[in-house]
Amino acid sequence: MPKVVLSSGSASLGLTGGVTEFEVEATSFRRLILELERRFPGLGNQVEESMAVAIDGEIYQDAYSAELRPGSEIVLIPKIGGG
Repeated sequence: MPKVVLSSGSASLGLTGGVTEFEVEATSFRRLILELERRFPGLGNQVEESMAVAIDGEIYQDAYSAELRPGSEIVLIPKIGGG
């Protein structure tokens, strides 16, 4: 199963009860979002709106087309605003 890692400074930790790493049964990023929302209500939406995504070390601008392998590592990092 793919492993999800939330960065330690993420506000999302409140949604997961402080859990920073967990496995999710998903073969696509779209499925991952649905599973996150099911397990931790609000997290899927937060990932879509305010998190950057790295899959197996590659940062994605649009992760919806990315496939996930059983050993994939998905790192979720808060987006940094700027101007």
